[in-house]
Amino acid sequence: MNSKTLVKKYNLSKEALDRVSQSIKKAESKSSGEIVLALAAESSDYSIWELFAALVVSLLATIVLLPFAENIRAYYESLNWASPEWYLPAIYTFTSFSLILLFFGLFNLFEPLDRLVIPRAFRTKAVSERALRTFCEQGVYATRERTGILIYVSFLEKQARVLADEGIAKKIGPDLWGLIVNGLVEEIGRKNAEAAFCEAVEKCGDLLAQYFPAREDDNPDELDDGVVILDR
Repeated sequence: MNSKTLVKKYNLSKEALDRVSQSIKKAESKSSGEIVLALAAESSDYSIWELFAALVVSLLATIVLLPFAENIRAYYESLNWASPEWYLPAIYTFTSFSLILLFFGLFNLFEPLDRLVIPRAFRTKAVSERALRTFCEQGVYATRERTGILIYVSFLEKQARVLADEGIAKKIGPDLWGLIVNGLVEEIGRKNAEAAFCEAVEKCGDLLAQYFPAREDDNPDELDDGVVILDR
């Protein structure tokens, strides 16, 4: 899934992205903190699980077809087709590989099927790891006062993370971030992505303003305020 498709999945227009960016700028203006919002289509390459699931489906289908071997042979003979000894194994082999390709493609194309075959624990771990990597790659850790926040949302897994740098973590416990994440995921589930992003940004901004109020004489904008769309 490319960035354009991801934005469409969230039903975000260019104007909507601009409004989210403005909400980030507004939230940051009230504090000395920085907020980065990053969106990912998926947090890992789950091909191994998709292939494994396709193999299982193919194996089950082959097992189901085995008792019908004589029926298949009889059908071919009724058509007066040539039937060398290898034709029946060839049919099963071809069917098996075709099913593997078919279901591997289906698991890649349809997110509900993908979520069905990928273990939840693996998805959760992948989201956490990608969020941490994004935290580093986007420079959220490198703000002057260590007051950066990453809001990370992964579409396929329907999960989100809020990561706060150590300056914030000393004053704000993880429970508050968990509440923001829950509200964010719930609102996205209602197909209100723009409102969900703006609300999460506003809540993070309010917490930052409470503990790290802006300095009128020295409050630089250290990180870009635009929505970050991550490549796969």
